[in-house]
Amino acid sequence: MENSSINNKKFDELLKKYQEHAKKHGFRLNKNADIVKNLILALLKKKEKYGEYYCPCRIINPIDNKSNKKIICPCVYHKEEIKKDGHCHCYLFVK
Repeated sequence: MENSSINNKKFDELLKKYQEHAKKHGFRLNKNADIVKNLILALLKKKEKYGEYYCPCRIINPIDNKSNKKIICPCVYHKEEIKKDGHCHCYLFVK
């Protein structure tokens, strides 16, 4: 891993969580392993910095915790985006 504070176990656990989520809901993770790796690393960094797995493609509102809950990955928007566009905004999940 590029960031020594993010270990392989956390990475693997989060990857497995998102793989299971995708399978359960009828979509999958992006086939591009580099995109998935970079997004998982970004999610782990957000967790380390902010305490939650905030979607890397969404802006965290420093004064509105309620809005921020909507962007914890998998965010409330991802299913509709996949249905409409074939992928979520950050391209982690795809049809």
